[in-house]
Parts: sequence; C-alpha cells; structure tokens
Amino acid sequence: MVRFSVTMDDSLTGTIDRSCAKKKLSRSDWISEACTTYLVRNNGTGTIGATTLPSAGPVMGPDDHNMPDYEEMYKNFRIDVPEYFNFGFDVIDAWANKDRNKLAMIWVNQEGVEKKYTFWDLMRLSNQIFNMMIKYGVNKGDRVLIMLPRVPEWWTFTIALIKRGAIYCPAPTMLTPKDLKYRIHLADIKMVITMQEYADKIDEVAKECPSLTCKLMIDGKRTGWISYPVELDYPAPVSSKIVSMPGTKKTKCTDPMVIFFTSGTTGEPKMVVHEHSYPLGHIVTARFWHDLRTNDLHFTLSDTGWAKSAWGKFYGQWIEGSAIFVYDIRSKFNATEILPLIEKYGVTTFCCPPTIYRMLILADLDKFDFSELRHCVSAGEPINPEVIKAWKDATGLTIYEGYGQTETILCIGTFPGMKPKYGSMGRPSPGWHIELHDDHGNPVGLHEEGRIAISTKPRPVGMFRGYLNNDEENKKSFMGDWYYTGDKAYRDEDGYLWFIGRDDDVIKSSGYRIGPFEVESALIEHPAVQEAAVVGSPDDIRGLIVKAFIILKPGFTASDSLTREIQNHVKKVTAPYKYPRAIEYVESLPKTISGKIRRKELREREMNKFSSENANGKKK
Repeated sequence: MVRFSVTMDDSLTGTIDRSCAKKKLSRSDWISEACTTYLVRNNGTGTIGATTLPSAGPVMGPDDHNMPDYEEMYKNFRIDVPEYFNFGFDVIDAWANKDRNKLAMIWVNQEGVEKKYTFWDLMRLSNQIFNMMIKYGVNKGDRVLIMLPRVPEWWTFTIALIKRGAIYCPAPTMLTPKDLKYRIHLADIKMVITMQEYADKIDEVAKECPSLTCKLMIDGKRTGWISYPVELDYPAPVSSKIVSMPGTKKTKCTDPMVIFFTSGTTGEPKMVVHEHSYPLGHIVTARFWHDLRTNDLHFTLSDTGWAKSAWGKFYGQWIEGSAIFVYDIRSKFNATEILPLIEKYGVTTFCCPPTIYRMLILADLDKFDFSELRHCVSAGEPINPEVIKAWKDATGLTIYEGYGQTETILCIGTFPGMKPKYGSMGRPSPGWHIELHDDHGNPVGLHEEGRIAISTKPRPVGMFRGYLNNDEENKKSFMGDWYYTGDKAYRDEDGYLWFIGRDDDVIKSSGYRIGPFEVESALIEHPAVQEAAVVGSPDDIRGLIVKAFIILKPGFTASDSLTREIQNHVKKVTAPYKYPRAIEYVESLPKTISGKIRRKELREREMNKFSSENANGKKK
C-alpha cells in the first residue's frame, strides 16, 4: 500500500465529488480507481495518440461511460494526428499482431450462414488483395469504385486499397447504369470491384468511360474481367505477406483516402474527399457516442455504399478493438427479422435509422431477450420523440441521437452520461466548435434559427477537405473560418441543438418560418399516418402554404373528414400556424437511393403545378 497526496483546484474537486456521489465512493477510492484505470486503459480523456490501441481495462458497469463528464471532455479532448497514418497497417495489422485470436467481425446472411473473422484473418486477406493490386497496376492515388453488398470482401478489399494508398469510392449496389457512368466519369475511376450479378450494369457503360481500365469480380468468371477466386490460386497461391515493391509509398495523414458521394437530396450528388486522418476522427463516434469497449459487438444497420458504413461498420469500432456484426441483406427485408439476431449474438450496441426504429416498435418486443444490449443510437435524419419514448417503454433503453454528414464524423450528439432531450441532436462533439449563424455570418441568440457553422480554425479531425472539382459548392460552404453544413437549427438554454431542416427545406409562409421536420413529427403521431413529407406549396395570398404528402397505414382510407382530423391533431401538437393547409395522400414518396426523402422534387412538383394552373387561368 502506497499513500499519496493530491493537490487539486476547486473546479476539479467539484467534478470529482460529483462523480463520487454518483458512484458512492470516497474521494480517495475514486482517485485510486482513476489511477488504475488510466494505467491500464486510455479512456479518451485528454490527448489521444493516433497509433495507440486501447487495452482491455477493468469491467465497466452499465452506469459507467467513456465520457463520464461532458464538460470536462469537451474542454480537454484532443486527437494528435501524426504525419503518417494508415488505418490498414496501424489499426487492423496492429490488432492482429497484438492478439491474433481477437474477433473483428461476425457475418450472417438472411439464410443463416455465419462466418467469423479475426483481425489476423483481415490482415492476411487484405495483404493478398494488396499484392493483386500491384499486379494490375493499382497504385497510390488511383481511384477505385467498389460496389459490393454487405459481403466480407467489401471490408477486405477496402482495407487492401487503404494499405495500397489507392482512393476507394463506395457505391450502392442499386445504382443504375446512368448513375454509374456519372460517378465513373466524375471521379475518374480506374478500377471497378463488384459481383457477377452487377457486372452487366458496368459493361453497359464501360465503353463510354475511358478512365476505366480494370474490372474485377469477387465471384465467378467473365470475359474482360479479373476473377478474384482465380487470382487467389492461379498459377500459385497469392502470398498473405505484402510483397515489397519499388515505388511503394507510405500514406500521409493528408493524403486522400476515400471519395464519398452525397445523397443528392438537393441536387446531383457531390464528391466528398476524406484524408487518411479521417478514421481517427471516428474515435469520437465510436468511443463517446457508441460508448464502445474492447469486448463489445456493435451492430449498425447501414448499406456499404454510403458514408454511414464508415460511422458504424469500420473505423471507430476497430480502433476501439470492438467487433462488428454484419447482417447481409439481399432479398426482401422486414425490420423485425433483426430482433432475434440481436438476441442470439448478444449485440451490445446498436445503431439504425429512425425508419427502422419506427418499424421495430410495432413488434412484440417482450418476446426477445435484450439483456446484452446496453446502448442504442440513431442518425441519418431526426428521430421523432414519440418513437424514442415507445422504444424506451418497451426495452428500457434510450435512443441517443446524433448529427453529422457525409462531410464530417459525428459532430453533434447526445452522449451517454448526458441527459437526453427527446428530439434534440444533443451538443457539439469533443473537438468540434459549432455555432449558429444568421445569413450574414453573425451568431444568433438562444432559440433563434441559425445556420449550423463548424469552425475550421483548427479544422476538426475527421472533417472533409472540400468537394472535389466543385469550386462553386466550396465557395458556398466555406466562408472565412467556417464551414456551413446547409442545415438549420436552434440552441436552447442548456446548449442543446434542435434540428429545423435543410436551408432549402424551411418554409416561409405569411411571415412565419416553419421547419418541415416538426410538422412531419406531429403528423406521424397520428394513428393513421405511416409516413409524411412536408414542403412549401405556392399560394397567391400567403406566398407559400404548408403541404403534407401522407402515406396512410393499412386499414385507413383517405377522406375529407380524416384530413380535418389530421389537421386538428397537428394544431394541438405544435403551433397552430404550422398545420398543413393542404394534404395529399400518396402511395409512395420520392427518395434518394439512401432512403432520404427528396423534398426538392416535391417542391418542384408543386411549383410546376401552380405555374400550369395559372397559365390555364385556374385558381389554385
């Protein structure tokens, strides 16, 4: 036993005493525990080294979190970014060499086939692919489009491309030939990696894409294509150790690593370029928002073709040493089919979009054992407060919301240990300074609508450098020392941010500014409404009126009386001036291939309708 004394200022003493009260510890016991934890596990406080892997620390209880004190973490947290960094070598291979039996991935398909991969497996498989890339001339800086569903090869090929220094460009499998031609041209793609069932789409446009010189298929054989299974074994097995070749260069943190395409909710998809430091930014996403530990099994329900896969199926989880759970969805999907998987595999942390949560709360959740599940989050779009309440009533777990973009990591979030406010995005993430500005770049007051502005002095780790080959968008988004996300929000007296909508989505009607999400949220609370989208529709008197496009639940029929009932419901739930003066019942809503509602298309439809009616002398 060693006795020691500690000198603390009043601020630190207060912080420790609050934690002591929560844990029911004496101050000396708290200090002893803190020292022990620090020595065996880096829990994210203060400076984080880029190449330091966390160690398995003491078992944490359900009320313990990686961020016990938001204010303290926000004040002191920093990620030290080295000159050189490569996620493949510095994380995947580092874990593999540290513990060759450490689980990295559990993969399951809809037929129940199961595969497990260790970090050692991922290292060896990615090394083989790395060597193939040498053979076919894929070098540092070359751009490679990878269009694969949730198959293990998506991860092994992506890791290999990162190791090689090539720039990978993920693409959803549902892209059309027209979409693919657009992306291959715009990104100057050299190689495409896909599966046999999607090869026809590539071949349809390949002759019109002069930059495309290599096509690789992970299954089967096809004329004009490299076959991965053949390459593995012919004429001799590919080495699982990287072959050192002249010209191979290390990757700097500032080198480009990935090109994501945006969802295209407000126009054509834009190319977002992230550097090799980008994975380090996701320490915030995984450690603080997902609250991950080294023995966790994390499940993010997202497609591999979008940036959301980087949030929950790749970088931060593996930096933390957690395993990921992958459910390979190919055929018709029912949200409730994931519930027995969460139970069977003991998923500990879970993330899915609000649409899925809305479906899950309709199931009889009492039939499932979620005792291993301790933490749930949601992002992609705001989640309705009534959904959060229903999920907590059924499972005992709060859904913690978060906000970010393809251009960022999680930059705003409700973190464990913080008091959640249903419907709020939360507070700025550690390492991210965020303000709300008016149209002139001046900060707005509490409860005032403002543009979400992210400080670039210093630039947060995990933030993109800019839109590739798009000076116009860069000029619109970057002004002075700020990046403007294109979204609007307001801040309450506790520092929580509340999402209003995209700049283009805000409805200006009779002098009022109305965010569509609040109205949509109120609509969904009505028992007849399954899904809703709200836009401004032209009006001779008010300029714009609030119009709702509604998909009804089964068993409900559109009628004038139902319309009045829904309108009265909205008047009671939110401010009366926000209610939809017009309602149109539809079978479906226009969406991007990532599932986000294209309000722009609905607005244009209303504008064209209004113009046509005026041209024909009809009243609106």
